[in-house]
Amino acid sequence: MDALEAIKTRRSIRKYRSEPIPDEKLQIVLEAARLAPSAANRQPWRFVIVQDSDRKKALAEAANNQTFLNDAAAIITAVGDPDVSTRWHEKDTMIALEHMVLAATALGYGTCWIGAFDEDAVKHLLKIPARMKVVALLPIGVPDEKPGPKPRKPPSELFFKEEWQTR
Repeated sequence: MDALEAIKTRRSIRKYRSEPIPDEKLQIVLEAARLAPSAANRQPWRFVIVQDSDRKKALAEAANNQTFLNDAAAIITAVGDPDVSTRWHEKDTMIALEHMVLAATALGYGTCWIGAFDEDAVKHLLKIPARMKVVALLPIGVPDEKPGPKPRKPPSELFFKEEWQTR
């Protein structure tokens, strides 16, 4: 699948089959993040890959009891380092995470951005240093649902030439 097809077909998956992801496929997804661009090439991201069922359950609880996380093959916790890039650590980490999302989609796996979580609980559970910023959680696994596309605004509402236009 090419990049544009992955962008077009990516969906937020909240139901997973209880199948593991082969390590070589997971490594491809992680490599996509490693290759992501960042401000001044600082690469201020770190990722904690959680596959242990007890830790996944605890992460689901820390993520406002989003229990579907339990069924994902892995939960990738994306962490930005403000000491490496004070201003851009969160944005750069999000870019790397989206590279993972698109790589996972291209390989036939599902993901779902999770931004609702208790950061302190996640840090405690995964022993993440206090100074670090937990940016998002990303469950990844074999989808057990196939949601259709959501409606999108027309280009005329989103894109302007040369200057802002009020409609």
